[in-house]
Amino acid sequence: MDATLTEASDEAFLEEYSRRFEIVSGDAFNNAQQVARHLQGLLGGARRETFVALYLTQKNVLIDSEILFTGTVNQAAVYPREIVRSALLKDASNVICGHNHPSGNIKPSNDDIEITRKLNKALDLLDITLLDHVIIGGDKWFSFADHNLLQKGGQP
Repeated sequence: MDATLTEASDEAFLEEYSRRFEIVSGDAFNNAQQVARHLQGLLGGARRETFVALYLTQKNVLIDSEILFTGTVNQAAVYPREIVRSALLKDASNVICGHNHPSGNIKPSNDDIEITRKLNKALDLLDITLLDHVIIGGDKWFSFADHNLLQKGGQP
């Protein structure tokens, strides 16, 4: 899209939106690669760490994507209670969270592992499943689920 947002037609805006966000409300996620592509569309090029939650039905159909927290170049404060609150308000059965590492390094930090453990535990208490936490770094991504770092009951 070459025009600025104020100059863009509705058609051009919708075309660009569709190009960037492969999964839209009503579509289902089937694997971590689809999640990573969706998050790259949301977070691609962000110069500050940004944390996103994807709220899903029992069949992993997307209800909503929500950017919840934005931080500095190397950290963002994440509050599990806000994610739990939004999941309840949206009637989500499953949640996938994700954030970017502007440095491009996709290795989870100790803070990433700890917040994932806390979030998993908090959601589990309400019978909401944390399906994955995906870290985006440029065109690379890391999936906690694919690396067996998520277990039922909030265990790391």
